[in-house]
Amino acid sequence: MIAPATASRKIFAGPRLKRLRRERQLTQARMAEELDVSPSYLNLMERNQRPITVQVLIRLTDVYGIDPRDFMEGEGEQSVGEMEQILADPLFREAAVPRAELRDAAEHSPALLAAMLRLYRAYAAAREASEAGVFAGADRDRAEPLLGESPIDRVRAILQDARNHFPELDEAAESFAANLALGGHELFFALSDHLRARHGIRVRALPLEVMGDRLRWYDHHRRQLMISEVMDQPGRTFQAAYQLALTEFSGLLNEIAGRLEPSDDLNRKLLRVTLANYFAGAVMMPYGRFHEAAELVGYDVEVLGARFGASFEQVAHRLTTLARQTARGIPFFLVRVDAAGNVSKRFSSSRVPFAHSGGTCPLWNIHAAFTDPGRILTQVVELPDGSQWFSIARTVRRSISPFGAIEPRFAIGLGCEIKYARRLVYGRRLDLAALEAMPIGINCRLCERPACPQRAAPPALRGLLVDESMRNISPFTFKDV
Repeated sequence: MIAPATASRKIFAGPRLKRLRRERQLTQARMAEELDVSPSYLNLMERNQRPITVQVLIRLTDVYGIDPRDFMEGEGEQSVGEMEQILADPLFREAAVPRAELRDAAEHSPALLAAMLRLYRAYAAAREASEAGVFAGADRDRAEPLLGESPIDRVRAILQDARNHFPELDEAAESFAANLALGGHELFFALSDHLRARHGIRVRALPLEVMGDRLRWYDHHRRQLMISEVMDQPGRTFQAAYQLALTEFSGLLNEIAGRLEPSDDLNRKLLRVTLANYFAGAVMMPYGRFHEAAELVGYDVEVLGARFGASFEQVAHRLTTLARQTARGIPFFLVRVDAAGNVSKRFSSSRVPFAHSGGTCPLWNIHAAFTDPGRILTQVVELPDGSQWFSIARTVRRSISPFGAIEPRFAIGLGCEIKYARRLVYGRRLDLAALEAMPIGINCRLCERPACPQRAAPPALRGLLVDESMRNISPFTFKDV
C-alpha cells in the first residue's frame, strides 16, 4: 500500500525506470502500453523531466511486481553510504569526492559502483590477510594466491540487495509447515518424526561429553543429526529445520544460490548455509501466521517468541524478512554485537547504513544492554544525515554454558524508522515528540560530530588539529570542511 504522504511527493526515478525496462527487455512502446501512458511521457519520466505519478507507481507494482519502496526511496542510498565508507580509507585521503557526485554515480551507473565496491572489498581482504601474515611471522617472499572479496562480505551484500527477503523460501516453508501442523504435534517432535519417516534421519540430543564443542553435527554415514544437550528448545527446533532444508529442499537452495552467486563456489556454499538458516526460521515462524501475529501484538518480540517457540534473536531476525508484497511488515534492521562492540550479524529490510568495520557508535544503547541483562531498552537515535530511528536492545544467550566455560555474550539491536514507532508496543506509551533523539554516528571513523565525549578516533576525512594549550570534551579536534 502506498502511504498518503507519497501522493503529495514528486518521485523522480528515471534511471531506475529505464533499468527496469532494459532488465525486462522491453521497448519504450511496449512498457508505455503496459503502464497505460504514452511513449513520449515514458521517455520524459526516464529522463527525469516528469515525475513518476502514484498511478504509474501502482501500475509498476501490479504489472511487474516491483517493490514500490524501490522507487520512493532515494536512489542508491545504500551504495552512496558504502562508497562514503570506502572513501574514508586513508588510501583516498586526497581524493575529495562530493556526495552529489556519488549520488549521480549511484543513479546513473549503479553497476559500476557495485563493481568498485567489490574491488575495494577484495583489496581490504588482501590487506587484512597481509597484516595477519606479518603478525603470524609468515614468509614475505612466499607467493600467496590473490584474495577476492571476503565470502562473508559478499553474502551480506547479496542479502542487502534482496532486502533479506526470499519469497520462494517463504512459500516453500509456509506450505511445508501447514502440512506438518496437520499432525498436531509439537514442532520439534514433528520435524524429527518427518526426518526419520521421510529421509531415514534420526535426530538425537547427546550429552556434552559426547558432543564436546559441537552444538550440531550431522553424520552422513549413520544418517544421524546430533544436537548438543546445551542447546535450548528453540535452538534444537531450528537445527532440525535447518537439516530439513539441506535434505528435502536442497534443489531450491541450489537454484537460488546459483542464481545469486553463479561464479564463486565458496561464496555459493556460504550462501546456501545462509538460505538454509532462512528456511529454518520460516518453518518455525510461517510468514502469514507470523506477520498477522506481529501486527496483532505490536511486534512484541517476547510474546512472539512464546507463541512460536522461538528465541528472542530468532524472532528479531525473522522480523527483518517481512517484505511480502501482499503482507508487508515494518522494515526493520538488526545488529548483533558482543561486549567489545564487534558486529557479528547484521540484516536489514530498511535503508539504515551499516559500517563494514570499526564496530558501532558507543552512544547507541545496544551497548548499555550488557549492564542490564535481559531487559529491553528503547531509544530514539539520529544519524548524521538527520534521519531518526527507533530502536530496542536486549542481551541474548545462544546456549547454556557449562560451569567454568567462557559464556558468549551478545546484544541484539532491532530498529526501524521513527515513523513506524507508534505501531510498536515499545513506542505506544512514549511521547515520541517530546523525546530528544540521541545523535549517533555509524562509527567514530565515519562520524564528523565535533563534541563527542565517547570519540575513539578522529573522522577519516577530516584533518587532525593539535593544540597544546587546550583540551576539549572530545580527545580529538579536527578541521572543518
